[in-house]
Amino acid sequence: MRTRQLLRMLVGATAGALAGALVSVAAAPGAGAAPTDGTRAATGSAVSVSGRGEFAGMRFTVSQTKGLTDRAVTVSWTGGTPTTFAGNQFNTDFVQIMQCWGDDDGTVADNPGPPRTQCEYGASPTTDRSNWPGNGDDDTRAVVYRAKPGHFGDDDTYGSTMPYGLGEVPFKAVDGTVVTSGTQNNKFFNHATTNEIDFARTEADGTGSEIFETQTANEAPQLGCGAPVTHADGTVTGRSCWLVIVPQGHLDLDGKPYEDQTQVNAGSPVSSTNWKNRIAVKLGFNPVGASCKIGAEEQDTIGSELVAEAMTSWQAKLCATGTVYGFTQLGDADTRARITSGADTLGFVTRPLGSDDGTTAPTDKVTYAPVALSGAVIGFNIERQPGSTATKAQKALEGTRFTSMKLTPRLIAKLLTESYRNSPWGAVKTVYSGGTATLTAAKGYGWAKNNPAGLLSDPEFLALNPEYAHQSIAENPSTDTDLEVALGHTDAARQLWNYVLADKGARRFLAGVPDEYGMQVNPYYSTNADLNPTGYAFTTARDDYPKADPWTTIPPGSAEATVKQGMTDFHPYVDDMLLAALHARRGDQLWKSSWDATANPPVWKSPGPQNVGQRLQLVVTDAASAARYGLQTAALRNSAGKYVTPTSSALSAAAASATGSPAVVPVTASRAAAYPVTMLVNAVVRPGQVKTAERKNYAALLRYAVQAGQRTGIELGDLPPGYAPLDNKLRARTLNAAKALETYKGGTTAGDSPGSANGDSTGAAGGAGTTTGGSGTGAGTRTPTGTTASPPGSSAAPHGSTAPDLISTAGGLTPADPAVPLRLALPIGAGLGAFAGLIAPFAAGWRPRGTAGASSGAQAFVRRTTRRLGGRFRR
Repeated sequence: MRTRQLLRMLVGATAGALAGALVSVAAAPGAGAAPTDGTRAATGSAVSVSGRGEFAGMRFTVSQTKGLTDRAVTVSWTGGTPTTFAGNQFNTDFVQIMQCWGDDDGTVADNPGPPRTQCEYGASPTTDRSNWPGNGDDDTRAVVYRAKPGHFGDDDTYGSTMPYGLGEVPFKAVDGTVVTSGTQNNKFFNHATTNEIDFARTEADGTGSEIFETQTANEAPQLGCGAPVTHADGTVTGRSCWLVIVPQGHLDLDGKPYEDQTQVNAGSPVSSTNWKNRIAVKLGFNPVGASCKIGAEEQDTIGSELVAEAMTSWQAKLCATGTVYGFTQLGDADTRARITSGADTLGFVTRPLGSDDGTTAPTDKVTYAPVALSGAVIGFNIERQPGSTATKAQKALEGTRFTSMKLTPRLIAKLLTESYRNSPWGAVKTVYSGGTATLTAAKGYGWAKNNPAGLLSDPEFLALNPEYAHQSIAENPSTDTDLEVALGHTDAARQLWNYVLADKGARRFLAGVPDEYGMQVNPYYSTNADLNPTGYAFTTARDDYPKADPWTTIPPGSAEATVKQGMTDFHPYVDDMLLAALHARRGDQLWKSSWDATANPPVWKSPGPQNVGQRLQLVVTDAASAARYGLQTAALRNSAGKYVTPTSSALSAAAASATGSPAVVPVTASRAAAYPVTMLVNAVVRPGQVKTAERKNYAALLRYAVQAGQRTGIELGDLPPGYAPLDNKLRARTLNAAKALETYKGGTTAGDSPGSANGDSTGAAGGAGTTTGGSGTGAGTRTPTGTTASPPGSSAAPHGSTAPDLISTAGGLTPADPAVPLRLALPIGAGLGAFAGLIAPFAAGWRPRGTAGASSGAQAFVRRTTRRLGGRFRR
């Protein structure tokens, strides 16, 4: 096995290196956080545009229109007429939003915009539309006018010559391919991958707001947004695109009130009559490719996901001067293992070498340097669904997003331990007899009968968050019974567990003491061996999120189903925190809860993203990814008893308590304003293991990271929102470390000429010396993580060893992590970067999991393995 793994790793590294010599990628930073002094405002590119015709009184604002990547922007409006409904369907006066490509079509002189044939729209569900809020026409490209069949507006091209206008507006991709039929589920985009917003509500006061995900050529190649365009002067920019808003009113296509008032009559926004009212806003994208010179010098870096967003910004700026800083995202423990074993590279870590079980720190010089300050967060996307007991004021807010949430360590413990009644789905059932409902529990699950169904019905949660009371929400594995978490071993997971364990109430709950409302811990997670069915205490000193409960069942209500599901089916993992944030933004439940008896063989399938107005997602992610996708983040109770969100000032307040080398932020940071799960990322390098030229390159990277790289903003090279700038004390430590790397005078490193090795005044615990200035270059990739998995309930296994293949999830246990990939590609040119991403993971033994909703198997595979290149592909 070891020989086979080494061979895979060698082939993977070779493939990545060969392809990397021809590939480059420019990634862009995100936006959305409030700037601090000395920063570039993320809102500096906001644009406001007035409506036209029937909607002339409306005013639309897009929060960011330049420096875009795959990220979230806010679209808001004023002056509208409140939305009306027919049952659960949007009837009149709502807003539809889409992304389009192309030049101005010349049809609207005072508001340039693209042709309607070049917009990503119309990919609503084709089946299971019983609860869908659309009428079958307004969420498609169909030219169907049911309200008054003789009136087709101006759509004589696509609909008027057919019975009842049964045509559809074609979709034209940027490569020239035209789809003329079956557009609702075409080869370019579908319900699982589109970013369109079919229904956005206008509130009683005439205002509205939606979060829109802008897609690059990586996520939506059919649009080509951000594809590099080289100008006559040699500069390279990203291809621009459009954000198009189409308000729907209360008039039929002939400008008169709907003739049939008994049904929902709104038609497709790309019908010619509705399209006349479209508002187009131009979007400027950072170039997805071609930011680094072919043949440029390359310098490798590896490490923590917490620095990935910053590195993808810094790389693209730095590579302009000739050196490419590649970045491979690895599990934290694996990064430490590689550096400890003598890898000739720089890593990014949040804990020191030798801090993992079964490992010891190296005895030679080790240099640590703070570079980025961020944190782990609980992100959420929850829309109000008031029930029959809700107040009039609560009902008036139906469909709008909750914007705040308070969580205690014990509430997080409940979510992480699958302790809510409906988390082990089907273990507790409702039986009706004589008009009386009774809960019955499967053997061994009596503990769950009296527990709340999910977080939003937990009395402890409602006492802190009374605005969540009186909601009518189906609490099941796709909503609020668990947290969506990343697979693998990470320091972010360890920090979150440390936060839980620092609280007495959470520790008592895990030990089996019910809370004051009677809720009990799932015994498979009990730290009391006498209560744990395994006979062993659950170990909380860990850096992963195990699915320890072995429960399996055929889900209730699936009479035809023949395949059982377990806890990793009910609560699937994501690959990393970035994807967790993306899924939460889109309301994309990962649970494959729909049984398809017609498939061969029959199989569980995903129902797709949750319906508008009914989204409820809770995830563990990082502050930068949450900012990128516009997620709300929970306020966590800190050691001072204050509830704090991960703002820049809260991260900085916590960092003031950092101690040691590398500097580690304790979850018990003493300041009242401190965010408790703040994490400080340090660069680590063993100067005796790298060549003289490499030490100089790494020193240049460190200087950039703590100087120009600490300016918060949305431009290439800035510090993306979700990070807090380092204070002067931490920056000085990094500048000292940079100087120490350049002046290192230790032993000769392989590849250096005799006598060429420089000195290092850095000890194993830190750095010394001072200097300023310096420059570097870079562009890079962010690749999947992977380490070995611990058995459920056990302590964390030593890291850095070969990982087994993924096990079947039907047993309900935690699957093993993917094997550790080496570099997927050196980031130097867009074409072969994907090729390297395709080859290296398989050569290294890594296997992709299924990609729901991809346009094709090949495209799904490319997106899954290379989503980090530039704008980062989505699943």
